[in-house]
Amino acid sequence: MKRRRVLLCVLAAALPLAAQRPAAKENARAQRGLNSKLVDELVLANHILAANGVLDAYGHVSVRDDRNPNHFLLARHMAAGLVTPDDIIEYDFDSNAVGVDASTGYTERFIHGGIYKARPDVMSVVHFHAPEVIPFGVTSVPLQPVFHMAGFLGEGVPIFDIRKAAGETDMLIRNVALGQALAASLASKPAVLLRGHGAVVVAPALHVVAGRAYYMTANARLQAQAIQLGAGKVTYLDPEEARKSAAQDGFERAWALWKQTVMAK
Repeated sequence: MKRRRVLLCVLAAALPLAAQRPAAKENARAQRGLNSKLVDELVLANHILAANGVLDAYGHVSVRDDRNPNHFLLARHMAAGLVTPDDIIEYDFDSNAVGVDASTGYTERFIHGGIYKARPDVMSVVHFHAPEVIPFGVTSVPLQPVFHMAGFLGEGVPIFDIRKAAGETDMLIRNVALGQALAASLASKPAVLLRGHGAVVVAPALHVVAGRAYYMTANARLQAQAIQLGAGKVTYLDPEEARKSAAQDGFERAWALWKQTVMAK
């Protein structure tokens, strides 16, 4: 009986401590000057893009810091599906980590810094290596919208060839100059292909960048199938169709589904 009372006392003491842990983590983020809700949304975007095969062990997604628009948030160097709120790092536009060891960051964080600096309209950036998009960066076949969910591609998808910016390299965007060169290639477009590497998609919100990356990948797959099936003769969305369908690409319904699916696991 005495042993039972001791056990109950220990449990009673432990419960408040457990309840305090989430609050303590929120306070820690607040002390770093980070918006806890935005951090959680960024973690969710990482998991959603990983669950849908856009990101795998490589690739990364970021968001502009709503408290300081000259900074952005990005996870440390790790697979997107494993990211937690404690892994989120704040960066300036030169991709220098704020208040933490920069060595834990992604090598290609300069992709994000370069684009945020050049594009004040961009609130979120994702870089990914989906196999479906690679062929369109290494052939003369342009990536074009074949269905209404990818109307945003109607603006055109430029190709960044790193050789023109830096000669023969390891293909990675590993410094400020290359980040700026990539941003210049992207220009005002919503997406850019990186030759022999992958793609970058930008958007005015996290849920929109997730939707664009997902449906860009789907469009690349469908376009390749259509080219094969039609012996190269494909009917693409015309410019006006692309423009009108792109105006509806908020992807709120997709985001709600992905969010619930990921959080249920």
